[in-house]
Amino acid sequence: MKKTVKKASTKKAATTKTAEKESPILKDVKQLYAFMQDNSIDTIEYDQNGLYLRLVKAKPAMVPMPVNTGLPTATNGASGAAAPAQEQYKEVIKSPLMGIFFRGSTPSAPPFVKEGAHVKKGDVICLIEAMKVFNEVRADFNCVVTKVLVENGKPIKQGDALFAIERI
Repeated sequence: MKKTVKKASTKKAATTKTAEKESPILKDVKQLYAFMQDNSIDTIEYDQNGLYLRLVKAKPAMVPMPVNTGLPTATNGASGAAAPAQEQYKEVIKSPLMGIFFRGSTPSAPPFVKEGAHVKKGDVICLIEAMKVFNEVRADFNCVVTKVLVENGKPIKQGDALFAIERI
């Protein structure tokens, strides 16, 4: 029985040593978290001495995040690889990423844009949920939405036509 007690003591000592080694890191994490809280920061990254941390504050509801993929969001119907929905319309706004299409910020909220709506450059036109992140899709130019091509809550692929538009 004494041997078992010694082994337990050894394990306890090892755990204490590990906790002592981790305490500077834990102290840094706590300081970063406090800094985030004090300054209303949602995400912070830390990279020092071979330690990389990315802290992200959890969101209780849908949170729009801007998407800047560098992909063109509008195209004319002349493309040979255009989907059938795109061929019917002169110009469309395409999805910059794969995910679930949402017209409004919540199921009960009104849609960001309706058919016939005048949209200004930079206006949010829809949300795309990808990996539990709600990404805002913004207009790259002034336009009029002539038709919404995707049903609310439906999965979409990158490059799918979302809205038929006419530039202003």
